[in-house]
Amino acid sequence: MLSIDRDTRDAILAHARREHPDEACGVVAGAEGSDRPARLLPMRNAARSPTFYEFDSADLLQLYQEMAAKDEEPVVIYHSHTATEAYPSRTDVTYASEPNAHYVLVSTRAADVDEFRSFRIVDGVVTEEPVEVVESYA
Repeated sequence: MLSIDRDTRDAILAHARREHPDEACGVVAGAEGSDRPARLLPMRNAARSPTFYEFDSADLLQLYQEMAAKDEEPVVIYHSHTATEAYPSRTDVTYASEPNAHYVLVSTRAADVDEFRSFRIVDGVVTEEPVEVVESYA
């Protein structure tokens, strides 16, 4: 199960809406081994595409160096789908390389509906998991 605070969830949704009609993407880092998303890191979609996202390789290298220096890891890796449901595509599954991460997908296909779903993707197997939105982790 993904437990995420409301502010972070809302910020991911807002990022996805801002980038529409292109896909948005980003990471939420957390302390290593905590499974707690703590620090939102919106990324630039280098593909600038409504049907595909790609982290810029230089930005991604910098992100991983920064997380390593802070003893963090990617707890959530997120992106949006602009015309389809929030479910991993074959491409998403192929590129999923963090077995401990929660893969969050947001759909911006409807302006008045917030589709926010979380998945585990390990060895090509997609498993949807519940999302618990909390006010805080206190």
